[in-house]
Amino acid sequence: MRISVIGCGYLGAVHAACMAKLGHEVVGIDVDEQKIADLSAAIAPFYEPGLTALLEEVQDTGRLSFTTDMAAAKGSGVHFICVGTPQKKGENGADMAYVDAALAALLPHLTPGDIVVGKSTVPVGTAARLADMIAQQEPSAFLVWNPEFLREGHAVADTLQPDRFVYGVSNGSEDHAAVAVLDEVYQTPLGLGTPRIVMDLPTAELVKTAANSFLATKISFINAMAELCEAAGADVTHLADAIGMDDRIGRKFLNAGVGFGGGCLPKDIRAFMARAGELGADQALTFLREVDAINMRRRTRVVELTRELCVDGLLGKRVAVLGAAFKPESDDVRDSPALSIAAQLQLQGAIVTVTDPKALRNAAQRFPELQYVQNVDIAVQNADAVLLLTEWQEYRELDPYILKESVASARILDGRNVLDPAKWREAGWQYRGLGRP
Repeated sequence: MRISVIGCGYLGAVHAACMAKLGHEVVGIDVDEQKIADLSAAIAPFYEPGLTALLEEVQDTGRLSFTTDMAAAKGSGVHFICVGTPQKKGENGADMAYVDAALAALLPHLTPGDIVVGKSTVPVGTAARLADMIAQQEPSAFLVWNPEFLREGHAVADTLQPDRFVYGVSNGSEDHAAVAVLDEVYQTPLGLGTPRIVMDLPTAELVKTAANSFLATKISFINAMAELCEAAGADVTHLADAIGMDDRIGRKFLNAGVGFGGGCLPKDIRAFMARAGELGADQALTFLREVDAINMRRRTRVVELTRELCVDGLLGKRVAVLGAAFKPESDDVRDSPALSIAAQLQLQGAIVTVTDPKALRNAAQRFPELQYVQNVDIAVQNADAVLLLTEWQEYRELDPYILKESVASARILDGRNVLDPAKWREAGWQYRGLGRP
């Protein structure tokens, strides 16, 4: 099939490459000339494991191209809208400017029978509005809402082998003409047993934000338990193991730590609350305010614990921060707890050095006042405290005996509870975890 992908950021670039991998002829379209130049040269504009190799592979087949010219969408039967929906400045709601601009640019190039597929995370009700815009331009074109469920660091696998497909269509029925077309687009993963569910447009729009809100709630719940465990002298990791054995709860995402960040969970739960308020259902989601508050409170707690770890305050203390990305296997620093904590420590007088395998360039653009080094050994040199804030595998595997030789004081705060406390204490370190005695 001939497919256009509008928006070649994180979602769009991965989706375009994966659709070409599935055998379709794909054109990726974006207004950013540098991004298009990089992608055309098979250079991923961000770090995502496996993406560069995939770009090289599918471009060698001739099935994938990139351009800034929206006219290139003409002739494609399916058009995926993959642009961002960031949080509005000064508000909780989602900024729909990029989605609206993408559709407005696409409309003149639609032909009868085309299918426009929304993948961006949008406030419920957006699809109905966009469907009206499409109907005015090309009455025989269809709008489908097909939310994405990508995890950064696993985006290629999540696109090629997702755990489910959601199709939102105007009548909510499998008889809708667009369903068969999307089934053809996703023929390979569907043939491998990936389940799919067809529903109406509003429900499909709600799926992603509801899923992210549930996930954020689970993470904040265990972080709230970590606060309680610290007060009671209990161990949150053992608590999580025990309650996670209940199959109604499950152990996944019950790892207490510095909280969630990135470009999805924080802004999605805020946009969810904002939209509920617009619909007059704000009381239904008031609990998400506490979910958000618990998450943000974790960052302050880490600063407090670092001050305690340093004994006589932060002023002039050298602090090494291991990790800048909001999660491992990513260079994304949007709303990163690690970077936020590093900046707060520096504001309170600490001398902070940040290291990360992939995210230093993005981190320096976000917080240029911090000091960044690529090498862990240099980052911890003469440190009064070491903070592990992003759980990259190389940090999990650090040798406490070797690391001790570089620091001024053997103190470590394990912000992700991924180290073995007994091992580090045996090596002479003062170890502090979150929610652990």
